[in-house]
Amino acid sequence: MYTFSNRLKTFSIALMIIGAVGVLIGFMTSHKSFEEVEAIVAAESAHHGGGHDAEAAHVAPAASHDTHAADGHGGEEVNHEDAHKKHIEHVQHQIANRPWSALYVAAFFFMMIALGALAFYAIQFAAQAGWSPVLFRVMEGITAYVLPGAVIVVLIGVASGTIGHYNLFVWMDPEVVAHDKLIQGKAGWLNTWGFAIRGFIFIAGWFLYRHFARKFSIAQDSADDNKNFKKSFRISAAFLVFFIYTESMMSWDWIMSVDPHWFSTLFGWYVFASMFVSAITVIAMITLYLKNKGLLPFVNDSHLHDLAKFMFGISIFWTYLWFSQFMLIWYSNIPEEVTYFVTRLEDYKLPFLGMVAMNFLFPLLLLMNSDYKRIPWFVVMAGVVILAGHYLDIFNMIMPATVGDRWFIGIPEIGSVLLFGGLFIFVVFTALTKAPLLAKGNPYIKESEHFHY
Repeated sequence: MYTFSNRLKTFSIALMIIGAVGVLIGFMTSHKSFEEVEAIVAAESAHHGGGHDAEAAHVAPAASHDTHAADGHGGEEVNHEDAHKKHIEHVQHQIANRPWSALYVAAFFFMMIALGALAFYAIQFAAQAGWSPVLFRVMEGITAYVLPGAVIVVLIGVASGTIGHYNLFVWMDPEVVAHDKLIQGKAGWLNTWGFAIRGFIFIAGWFLYRHFARKFSIAQDSADDNKNFKKSFRISAAFLVFFIYTESMMSWDWIMSVDPHWFSTLFGWYVFASMFVSAITVIAMITLYLKNKGLLPFVNDSHLHDLAKFMFGISIFWTYLWFSQFMLIWYSNIPEEVTYFVTRLEDYKLPFLGMVAMNFLFPLLLLMNSDYKRIPWFVVMAGVVILAGHYLDIFNMIMPATVGDRWFIGIPEIGSVLLFGGLFIFVVFTALTKAPLLAKGNPYIKESEHFHY
């Protein structure tokens, strides 16, 4: 049985503490006064020669406004003043949104890894795969994070609309909805109670499957028949039907609705591809870590090769979905659709194009060769790039709608990743201590132990 080493436990707790401090600093520094934001905008305008912010050109003493009004331009000056005030308040809101958005991106990223691992685990049972049972306990350990991770995502989403004054989901703001016909038309779906209730249903279904699958897996170790395995097979097949519906609806609620005017019929599949490849990557990396500690002697380079094949294949699948979504919208050039990508190409060019390179070009070049898929350090290197790329993928989905061009990878973002990364490590490796690392009762375990490709 695996023992959670004090060194790793201390490391995960240290990550959480450092991350929590970073998140706290992010929130403390995000609440700026109107005058502070006005000064920031004016400084940016001066730095960019007045081109960065059209409204900033109207920053002037009150006396000059009075002079203009006296010259007969009072109406125009009032309009300029109103526009300037609204712009400064908008920027003020974007700056306040940043720590919420950074927290949400990191929370969703680690949750989706656990959820993707749960789907991959269910697929192995439903397909009665013979190569993967030696990896089942690693998958079960990772899926332990589904419940806390998903609950945290929903709580952040709801809290941002109550405590945080609608920092993530603009459709939670009744004042915005009152003046937006399009959001009003979606109010039957996009409302706080619906968001919370659907989230509870999603999480309950995912948790129940994970609970019973884990229970049957451990019970199978000491059973003298295959009844528990057959139960796992049945519930896995049923879960996959439940998952494919709830994952799509989850992606609409938890990500796509930050842009309530925009939608894509491919979005559920797109998010699924991102979570799936990230999950398989983490399975490979944790497996390699445990094997390096001498705890998984029954895992061989053929198992690693198959995991790396999935990393490569799903990266190509993700690219296919990304290109399909991007190219069709870009080519059709329908204003309400193409604005989604215009925003990202104008304000997020580096993370947007960098994400495509990291999620497609790097896996393609690093993992195309079959021999490289058997080299642990090479797979880890590719895995780090893939995970960083898919973090940026989630970043690009959330940030443009919440912080606009006020994005940066700084203390709030790094702190949030450390916080949830530490929590993820703590939960996963604690779960690994609860059962032997070999699912010895699985009827395919001998085939898996002797698997060679």
